[in-house]
Amino acid sequence: MQFSSPIEIQTIAKLIGAKIIGNDSAHATGINEIHKVSFGDLVFVDHPKYYDKCINSAASFIIINKEMSCPNGKALLVVDNPFESYCTIVNTYRPFEPSNSMLSDSAVVDKSAVIFPNVFIGNHVSIGKNCIIYPNVTIMDHCIIGDHVVIQSGTVIGSNAFYYNTKKDREVWYKKMPDCGRVILEDFVEIGANCTIDRGVSHDTIIGRGSKLDNMVHIGHDTILGKNCLLAAQVAIAGATTLEDGVTLWGQVGVNKTLTIGENAVVFGQSGVTNDIEGGKVYWGTPVQEAKTKQRELVWVKRIPELWEKVMGR
Repeated sequence: MQFSSPIEIQTIAKLIGAKIIGNDSAHATGINEIHKVSFGDLVFVDHPKYYDKCINSAASFIIINKEMSCPNGKALLVVDNPFESYCTIVNTYRPFEPSNSMLSDSAVVDKSAVIFPNVFIGNHVSIGKNCIIYPNVTIMDHCIIGDHVVIQSGTVIGSNAFYYNTKKDREVWYKKMPDCGRVILEDFVEIGANCTIDRGVSHDTIIGRGSKLDNMVHIGHDTILGKNCLLAAQVAIAGATTLEDGVTLWGQVGVNKTLTIGENAVVFGQSGVTNDIEGGKVYWGTPVQEAKTKQRELVWVKRIPELWEKVMGR
């Protein structure tokens, strides 16, 4: 999430009760998770395993629960509970806004867009030119819909991220992280019926220009689809995954989190993608292999009874 304007780091420190180590005169421009941070961002870390990664990331400000040396130009904000501090910052600068009507007063909808009855459009939503939004679509706060976008009935854009802070030393193990990201549908995107696209936790979920989603597709938080991707029915993609341009996923493909599928890759139906895969190839199976390799394996599997009979018959 980018703040509406830069915020003095001393103001942030006062808000969360932090001790500043390092640059105490800079301004924060946003707050993000480690895999999305850029210069000017805040990030939080509460586990020693990730201290070095966060401190040496692109982030300018690190909310941390231990005093450590700080790189030049950066600042550490030392607190007892970095996660709670993250929540405080998000809830302060992206507070929950209830809606009292089907079309928020703060939404901007181009006059050429066709909005069918019973469509909910939340706060600070933007809808571009020549879009068609069919009945019973829900578009939650801060989402951006480009030009010439089609969204079929029953789809939810911008639902909360399925993302929890886990601590097993407390009564409730899973505590939801307040999400402040968005969903961005670029121009000429088409979304089928009953799809769900989760907003980013602190950044954006992006469906690239010209991409097409069939019915009942789920896209997890912070996932990025490149241009002209094609996803058939019942595809499910976990959070923070990247599909490069031109990827095709056929029906019921499942994709694990935080991986990358290369440009123009094709994955056959009911496959499971568990690791990064290269572009320009065709895949099948769980875990996926190149389809030709998998097909050859199946040929040999079918020959097992015949081979067994030959061996036992000797």
